[in-house]
Amino acid sequence: MSKASLDEHAAGSGRRSASKAYKHELRRLQVELVKLQRQVISSNDKILVILEGRDAAGKDGAIKRIVQHLSPREVRVVALGKPSDRDQSAWYFQRYVAQLPVCQELVLFNRSWYNRAGVERVMGFCTEAEHEDFMNSVVDFEMLLAGSGIRLIKYYLDISKDEQRRRLKDRATDPLKQWKISPIDEQAIHYWKQYSAARNEMLTRTSTPGTPWRVVRTDNKREARLNIIRDLLGQLQYKGKDEALTRADREVVFPFHTACIESGGLAP
Repeated sequence: MSKASLDEHAAGSGRRSASKAYKHELRRLQVELVKLQRQVISSNDKILVILEGRDAAGKDGAIKRIVQHLSPREVRVVALGKPSDRDQSAWYFQRYVAQLPVCQELVLFNRSWYNRAGVERVMGFCTEAEHEDFMNSVVDFEMLLAGSGIRLIKYYLDISKDEQRRRLKDRATDPLKQWKISPIDEQAIHYWKQYSAARNEMLTRTSTPGTPWRVVRTDNKREARLNIIRDLLGQLQYKGKDEALTRADREVVFPFHTACIESGGLAP
């Protein structure tokens, strides 16, 4: 066998080994998620998890792995589409309020009211006054949710420009990912700097001790998924918890602070 063939064989073996290790770890974490859901049901908890981030940052994939083996009666994924004329005439938070968790529920928002701080602002879908009104009211709104017994956990999935470009290109050519394509995709790279500025302002103004943001580096999809689950489990209490298994890698998931922007901890 030639050296090139040996190298190719070794690379293939390494990929298979990494894939096997990933699936094994994911299964262990999903068992912990089932334990968590039992606790949520027995304790009448209300858990809301928000996942925000640029297009192709990995929100869909992370959510899929979280809910894969959970009871569908007590878990919901919310991914609202474009607001209707009626929605646009209502209080901005109104259509999201209808989707909030009730007792015994875990709800995951694939994008949320923070659309107004990101895509709506960058693409001009809201006025500056509407954006500022949102920024001035969202922290109070979230504190009301916390006061009502909802446990709110917020993740911002951060991706580099090169990796986003690669994933969007793959999305455009893969027939199984056609449902993910949207007109906004074409603008993602073009408005990169504007999205970065909007992200920085959103995180700075809306991360508070009561409702903090947690940043996830997502260029490595598998590591991001595993560490989101670890971090989520680590923040919540439930019977039979494997403490060692629920410690996230702080190089992948970490609390937001303004130094992240200044030090380059977020994609520029």
